[in-house]
Amino acid sequence: MPTITIEPATPDRFDDAQHALDGGGDGRSCQCQWWTITNAEWNASTQEQRARLLRDEVDAGPPPALIAYVDGEAAGWVRVGPRTKQVRLGRTKNYTATSLEPWDDPAVWAVTCFVVRREHRGQGLNATLLDAAIAYARDGGARVIEAYPIDTSEGKTATNDLFHGALSTFEAAGFEEVGRPKAGRPIVSLTLS
Repeated sequence: MPTITIEPATPDRFDDAQHALDGGGDGRSCQCQWWTITNAEWNASTQEQRARLLRDEVDAGPPPALIAYVDGEAAGWVRVGPRTKQVRLGRTKNYTATSLEPWDDPAVWAVTCFVVRREHRGQGLNATLLDAAIAYARDGGARVIEAYPIDTSEGKTATNDLFHGALSTFEAAGFEEVGRPKAGRPIVSLTLS
């Protein structure tokens, strides 16, 4: 059995974050900035600029994500933090019309992005990362965690769309569906306090 550890994405682990993001899907080009900037900012930015934004975010702290290590190698990533710091969420009408939580509440956190390197897929890393994200949110003072996964039971899902996470992973961790703004796209929530 491989040894799996989870660590916060701190400045000294930035190279590990890049390794985790570089291993498949859109992680390398996105730099986990999709939810942190507006659509106009996204369209005007390059991959290098998004990497700088991530570097600045990690350097400023607190850590915006967690990194999974498999036998010491950075293998996965999950973004978790206050929903108010992920500005695109509050600009997504499907979410704002469906969420039960006030959008200006910093005690509402969101899990919005998973990346697992290709060679480490199929080992349950998303579930391990999600469990760690729940503990990290609880320790950070979150009252509620919200997420926006894909319901993979509703048909074929493109691999690149799985950065949202799968509904089944969230349900197994105790999240409950609070709404479904469109087919295959539920909003789930977990109350921590």
